[in-house]
Amino acid sequence: MSLFPMIDSKLPGVSRLPPILGVVLTVAFLLPSLAGGEYRGSDAAHATLMADAAVVFEEDVRPFMKKYCIECHGPRGEAGLNLDATLKTIGESSSSQHLKLAVARVKAHDMPPIDGDKIPTDEERQQFLEWMGMLKYMSPKDPGPFVIRRLSKIEYGNTLQALYGVDSSIADDLPEEVFGAGYLNSLSPLQSELLLGIANKVVDRVVNKKGKAAAAMRTRLFGDTPDDEADLREAARQVARSLARDAYRRPASGAELDLLVRVFDLGRDNGLEYQDSLSFMLKAILVSPQFLFITPAGEVESEEAIVPLDNYQLASRLSYFLWMAPPDAELSSLADEGRLQDSDTLRTQVTRMLADPRSRALFDGFGSQWLGVDKLESQTFDPDRFPLMTPRMRTAMIEEARLFFESIVGENQSVVRFIDSDYTFLNGTLAKLYGLQKSVKGQKMRKVALTNPNRGGILGMPATLAATSFPNRTSPVKRGVWVLEQVLGEHVPPPPPDVPELEETSSPTTEGLSLRELTELHQDDVICATCHRILDPIGFGLENYDAIGRWRERDDTGGPIDASGELLSGETFDNPVELKQLISRNEERLARNFTEKLLAYALIRQLKGYDEVVVDQLMEKIASDDYRAQTIISEIVTSYLFTQRRIKSET
Repeated sequence: MSLFPMIDSKLPGVSRLPPILGVVLTVAFLLPSLAGGEYRGSDAAHATLMADAAVVFEEDVRPFMKKYCIECHGPRGEAGLNLDATLKTIGESSSSQHLKLAVARVKAHDMPPIDGDKIPTDEERQQFLEWMGMLKYMSPKDPGPFVIRRLSKIEYGNTLQALYGVDSSIADDLPEEVFGAGYLNSLSPLQSELLLGIANKVVDRVVNKKGKAAAAMRTRLFGDTPDDEADLREAARQVARSLARDAYRRPASGAELDLLVRVFDLGRDNGLEYQDSLSFMLKAILVSPQFLFITPAGEVESEEAIVPLDNYQLASRLSYFLWMAPPDAELSSLADEGRLQDSDTLRTQVTRMLADPRSRALFDGFGSQWLGVDKLESQTFDPDRFPLMTPRMRTAMIEEARLFFESIVGENQSVVRFIDSDYTFLNGTLAKLYGLQKSVKGQKMRKVALTNPNRGGILGMPATLAATSFPNRTSPVKRGVWVLEQVLGEHVPPPPPDVPELEETSSPTTEGLSLRELTELHQDDVICATCHRILDPIGFGLENYDAIGRWRERDDTGGPIDASGELLSGETFDNPVELKQLISRNEERLARNFTEKLLAYALIRQLKGYDEVVVDQLMEKIASDDYRAQTIISEIVTSYLFTQRRIKSET
């Protein structure tokens, strides 16, 4: 039984649908022959699903939205939402976010508004959600383009370290990234200036430094200095070929080598010696777009709109996905040999790379953001109320989350174990929050078996509990939203404008109320009530944990904690243990959410349209292996979306 029956969107049987010839023909023309190789065989099946989905759209979805939505969300739509335009672009990526917002509002009974002229019945709402579940099939089969994007700050530092042996902290002066919906693909004047300065530092430390290690690095990069009779330009070209192969993560083209040799010539023309001219050429490489951006190897000559990624693109996509670092020698060799387009080879590489210490980067890039603990180090807490929240405590909290994440992935456990486990990782500092300070001492983190059923898993982990709190108190609403969005994968509508925070609602009539009672005041507001009936019970179920994750029996007013609640499914719980048990039963939902978020991270873009169809296919294989973490990663890496790219626009 589902926790949230009004949130589930099960697909109706398509066999009931009568054919509508005009719609079917229209859809047939919309479906280009996109994919090649092993994926082409499923084109006909997808065309059938597209046609059936188009029938559902015309017969069911469009009438529902015209009846209940378009009056307010037409050409001059309220809140900037024009669903009339969205209905005209169904199947295109531009309509995806508007549809998701509409679905979320209808799921939450937030829209149509309860005081509106036309209100759908619960049965109509459920039918609408089921119909909407089919619209993903209206999107043409398309893996999307290969995202050309700049190396992030961490990736840039890791790349310099891997290639030239400098410490990755050399990139610390770069500004922090502002990702938004994806990676930035531009360079500001400030960044360009800083990158040139870092390139100078790298060359200075690698080439100009004295000592055996520096000499060995110079020899590895530049080789031996040719004798006087040698062709220095040809020698420089060979050095350029070697340097560019590593830095560009692919072989350089003839034109690119010509340009680098001209840089070498410029150095020579200005009186630089051979080695210094090579250093000048290395600087040019380090500030080149080919180094700073992950790019395709070159133009593809094909009549197909969809082609496989070349071996070098796959090597880079895989290495930066799992390591946030460039391909190592083995990956590069496989790319040179043209073997990475083989699924078995990719699976073998995933296993190898996850066993490598560099896979620690998967938590830094993905895990910390998924769990919401990436900003915990700088998050504000009231030092008078929470004196234990020291820098050392924050570090231990984040390290616990890291080690737990790495244990699930590294040991290939089911991702359901993220919710309910019987162990964690503690040191003496963090053990105080668990009440285990007598048995766990010292600053070294170690695996600790847990006998308290209230602990174990991310729902009872101090890092996630603190990250979803305010500086001076817990937040049932933030915790409820976090569980729904980050754990269960639901889209929670944003709150209406001008809704006051709890502190702003205080008055003589609310004095002495518990946090739960104050939060429940929002349920008295018609506008807020529906969403809060979904969010609040989950947040209340975690109220035994204070703002930094300590267990408590009484709230800030001194009254006993009431951690009971009832979910929309009618299922009830009395404490965090029972809430955790209810959530952990949703294995498929938990695993699908993890898969979708990890896939979006791997592709560096939001999922939409046909992506959902691919996830459906992945989940069949993932479920057959008990939702194991490494199986999820392997299925992502060998998926249509990861290994293919669109090179031509749809026509």
